[in-house]
Amino acid sequence: MSRRTRRSLDGFNLSFLDVICCGFGAIILLLVLSKIGEPRALEEIRSELTGLVAKLQEELFEIRGETNVLERDLKTKVEQLSTEREAVARLRGDLSKIQGEFAATSELSEVNDIVEGRLLAAQQELTEEMKRLLGQSHRRQSTDSVVGGIPVDSEYIIFIIDTSGSMHNYAWNLVVKKMDEVLDIYPKVKGIQVMNDMGQYMFGNYSGKWIPDTPGRRRIILDRLRSWAPFSNSSPVEGITRAIRTFAAPDKKISLYVFGDEFTGDSADRVVNTVDRINKKGRDGNRLVRIHGIGFPVMFSRIGFQENTGVRFATLMRVLCRENGGAFVGLSSIRR
Repeated sequence: MSRRTRRSLDGFNLSFLDVICCGFGAIILLLVLSKIGEPRALEEIRSELTGLVAKLQEELFEIRGETNVLERDLKTKVEQLSTEREAVARLRGDLSKIQGEFAATSELSEVNDIVEGRLLAAQQELTEEMKRLLGQSHRRQSTDSVVGGIPVDSEYIIFIIDTSGSMHNYAWNLVVKKMDEVLDIYPKVKGIQVMNDMGQYMFGNYSGKWIPDTPGRRRIILDRLRSWAPFSNSSPVEGITRAIRTFAAPDKKISLYVFGDEFTGDSADRVVNTVDRINKKGRDGNRLVRIHGIGFPVMFSRIGFQENTGVRFATLMRVLCRENGGAFVGLSSIRR
């Protein structure tokens, strides 16, 4: 081979080697650069993941805490529901017992409501004044009967009326009707008074005094009753005790009529004992004030109402009426 040819080949080989070396060098440089940036990216990702895990753990702890609280609340509610169911079962048993007593008593089996003349009550002796008020045409009834279902020999009558929302919303027209009918069976009395179950007077100017009985005043009482709605705690206790303490007198024959649908007080026994203490017996052995009760079945006719307060009212008034010379009647419907 000539010298010129060998020189050409040597130049080609050197150039080719330079290109190859540069290519390998570039690849190595890229690899080095990528390895330098990779730890920083991994560190950032690791930091982000650590923060996310911590946040998720915190949320998990919060959820677990809320779950524990909800589980405790649920357990408490279940226990309360069980207690309430037991109470309802006991009250239903009491109600059945009371209904059985009513059915078993021949006198009370005839009781339905005032209008039909079946409210049973003990008779009072007519005073000379009441004989005069009733007129010469009045004929004395036998000792085992009633006049229009109610004894008409009282000289004074007091109404204690539950003015709570349940009564106003569901039974008020019947309340007005029953008061009108009670007034109708008393041709004439010496005085009338109207209070709500809290002891608030219908007419403030007659507080502590008797309202004189006239046809005009009776109309005014009924008109006022239609829209009368003072505050009530759905318990007749305050009205009964205030009426007895204010108006009871040995020289007056007084009948007290309690209109209501429920008793929300703490203890019926305490009420009975209090009334027994303040409504003393006279020389003839009769109480100073005769107590009658009329129960409106609101608690038993509306879905969602607590029937136990209605049962407690019936139980309380039945005992009060029995111990104080009167009678309690539970109306069978609020649609009369």
